[in-house]
Amino acid sequence: MKRIIFLLLVIPALLSAQQKITLEDIWVKYSFYPKSAEGFNVMNDGLHYVDIENATVLAQYELKSGKKIKELVLAKDLQFQGKPLDINTYAFSPNEDKLLLFDGMEHIYRRSAKANYYIFDIATKKVSLLSEKGKQMFPLFSPDGKKVAFVRDNDIFIKNLENGNETAVTHDGEKNKIKNGWADWVYEEEFSKADYMDWSSNSQYLAYVKFDETRVKEFTMDMFHGELYPDKYTYKYPKAGEDNSIVSVHIYDETGKKTVAADIGTNKDIYIPRIQFTNNPLVLSIQRLNRLQNKLELLFTDAVGGKGVVAFTDESKTYVDVTDDLTFVANKGFIISSEKDGYNHLYYYDINGKLINQITSGKWDVMEFKGFNEETNTLYYVSTENGAINRDVYSIKLNGKDKKRLSPNNGFNDFDFTNGFKYYIANYSNANTPNTYELRSIDGKLIKTLEDNKDLKEKMKGYTLSPRQFFKFKTSEGVELNGWMMKPQNFDSTKKYPVYMYAYGGPGSNECNNTFDSFEYFWHSLLNQEGYMVVCVDGRGTMGRGREFKHSTYLQLGKLETMDQIEAAKYLGNLPYVDKTRIGFQGWSFGGYMAGLMITKGAEYIKAAVSVAPVTNWKYYDNIYTERFMRKPQDNKDGYENNSPVNFVKQIKGKYLLIHGSADDNVHVQNTMEMADALVRNNIPFDMMVYPNKNHGISGGFTRFHIYNKIFKFVKENL
Repeated sequence: MKRIIFLLLVIPALLSAQQKITLEDIWVKYSFYPKSAEGFNVMNDGLHYVDIENATVLAQYELKSGKKIKELVLAKDLQFQGKPLDINTYAFSPNEDKLLLFDGMEHIYRRSAKANYYIFDIATKKVSLLSEKGKQMFPLFSPDGKKVAFVRDNDIFIKNLENGNETAVTHDGEKNKIKNGWADWVYEEEFSKADYMDWSSNSQYLAYVKFDETRVKEFTMDMFHGELYPDKYTYKYPKAGEDNSIVSVHIYDETGKKTVAADIGTNKDIYIPRIQFTNNPLVLSIQRLNRLQNKLELLFTDAVGGKGVVAFTDESKTYVDVTDDLTFVANKGFIISSEKDGYNHLYYYDINGKLINQITSGKWDVMEFKGFNEETNTLYYVSTENGAINRDVYSIKLNGKDKKRLSPNNGFNDFDFTNGFKYYIANYSNANTPNTYELRSIDGKLIKTLEDNKDLKEKMKGYTLSPRQFFKFKTSEGVELNGWMMKPQNFDSTKKYPVYMYAYGGPGSNECNNTFDSFEYFWHSLLNQEGYMVVCVDGRGTMGRGREFKHSTYLQLGKLETMDQIEAAKYLGNLPYVDKTRIGFQGWSFGGYMAGLMITKGAEYIKAAVSVAPVTNWKYYDNIYTERFMRKPQDNKDGYENNSPVNFVKQIKGKYLLIHGSADDNVHVQNTMEMADALVRNNIPFDMMVYPNKNHGISGGFTRFHIYNKIFKFVKENL
C-alpha cells in the first residue's frame, strides 16, 4: 500500500516536470513574464516610501520598519468631471504635495508621447487639467513645485499652479519645421533623450533647445487602415551624410519674461546632446559635440547674458560617447566619465575644468554612475570588473580610495539609492534566475523583499529547462570571445545537434550577459525542446571590455563582427556534438544586419538565416548613429559598400527569411525592399514577411506570436 501511494504521488510530479513550452505561453498568455517592484517609490526624505494598495490607495510607509504611516491618496478621489483617473500613472511634485496624472496617452516615437495631464492637490483633493488647449508633452515641475513647463504643438508653455495662468515661452513651433524643448527624431533615437528642457535650482530660469528641422529631408511611409487610399505619414529623418536640424540653446527668465540665446559658437553643423543647470542657478552646462562625434565639449553658460566658456573637452580619434554621468559637486567641481585611458572611468574636475584626480581605474569599464553622496564623499557605480558578462555595484571615495564591492552575487546587479543614501533598492538576476528586488539599508542589511518572482521560479520547476552555460574561445586571430549556450533537452554528447545562433552585435552592446531575459530565455528553451542547441557570442565591438575592443569596428561596421560570428560557427562546428552542416543565425535590427552578412559572407558555414528589421545598407540609416561609427558615406565609400549584405547576395547558398514592419520609423522597410530587389535580380530564392503598420518593435496584439510562429516554422523546415 505504501509503495502504491508513493507511486501515485511521484507519477504526477514526473508528468508535470515534462510540461512543454508553447509559443502561446510566451507571446499570448505571457505565462513567463516576470514581475517587478512597480508602485514602490521612495520619498524625498529617504526615510519613507509610498506604495499602491490593491489599486485603491496610495499609502505611506516607514522604510526601516515597513510600518504603514498613513493613507495619502484614495483612488476614488482621483476624478475629473466625473471621469476616474488611473492612480498607477502618478508622479509626485518636487515637494510631494501634488500628484501629476495622465490619461489618453498617444505614443509618438520610442521616448515621446502626448497625453492629457492632471494636477491633484493632496490637501484639497482638487483635480485640475494641466492645460485645456490640447494634449501636452514632457511636463516638468519647477524645483519649488509652483510651476510646470510643458510642450504643446512644438511650443513651450509654463503653467503657474498658484494662479492658473498659462504663459507661452515660444511662439514659432511648427510641425516638421520648428520644435522647442522636444528633440527631433534622430536625437530622440540616438542620444536617448526626447525632452530638452531644464529648470534652474531657484525656479527662475528655464533652459531649452530649439530644433530647426527646415532643411532636414522628409521620409514618408504608407499607413494602411482599410481606406481606399493609404494615409501618408511624413516626418523628418536625416540619413547618413544628410543635413541635420540646426540647434540652438535658449534660457527663459520666468521673472522678467525674457529669453536669451546661449552662445554655442558659429558652427551650425553640431549636436547639443545634453543641457543641465549646475548647482549655481545662474550657470547652465551645455554639452557640444562636433558632427564627427569625436570631440565633446562642456560649456558653462551665463543664464543672464548667454555667454559661455569651455570647461572640459574629451577628444578621440574615433568617437566619444554621450552619457548622463555628469554630476556637480556642490559649487566645487564636477564628476564625468571618459574612455581616455583606454577604459571608461570616472574623473573629478574643479569648477574651472582642471583635473583634480581620476576616481576609478583598471582594465574594466564603468557601465553606469549611480550617484554621489556629498556627506560621505562616496560615489556608487556599476562596472564590469568581474567580467563583461557580469555587472557589480561598487562604492569609492571621491579621491579614488577605499573601493568596495557591494553586490554579493555574480550576475547582473543594479542598485537605486534613495535620497540621503541611507537605503537602496537592489535588483539582481542571473542567466537562469528571474529578478529579485530588495530594499536594503546602506550597510547591506535586508529590510524588505519587494518582489522575488517566487511564482515564476516555482512554475519553471514544472519544465525541463536547459541552463545557459557560459564559455570562452579564441578565434584564429587570438581574440578571446564570450559566449553562452543552451543545450537540447536530454542532451547526449554522442549525438550531433543543429545550432541556432543568436546575436545583436552592434557597437557598445552586449547579448552575452549573466542576466535573466524572459522572452528570449523561454523562446530558446522551446527550441531546446525541439532538439536545437542555441548559442550566443559577443564579438568585437561589444562593450564592457575596454575602448580598443569596442572601437575596433570603427569605419567598417559589420566586417570584424561577421568574422567573429563566422569564427564562432567554425568553433561550434568542431565540437563533437554539433552538426556543422546545420548551423543557422537569427538577429533583429543590427542583429538582422548580421544575419544578412552571415548568410552571404558566411555562406560556407550558415545553412539558414533570419533577418528581422535589418539594416541592409548603412546609407539608408540615420546620420547620428551611422556617422558615429562610419563617418559620412562620401568620406568612407569602401566601409559602406564592403559591409552591406545587399552587395553580396550572389554568395547565398542557404535559406533566408526577411521580416520587417512596414511602418518602421527607425530602420525603414526600404532596407528590406532593396535586399529583396537584389535577391530577385540575382534569382536567389528567399522568404519574406512584411507586417502592415508595425514599427521597429513589430508588436501589438498577436503580432509577436505570428512572427515567432513564422520563424519557428522556418527553422523547423530549413535547419
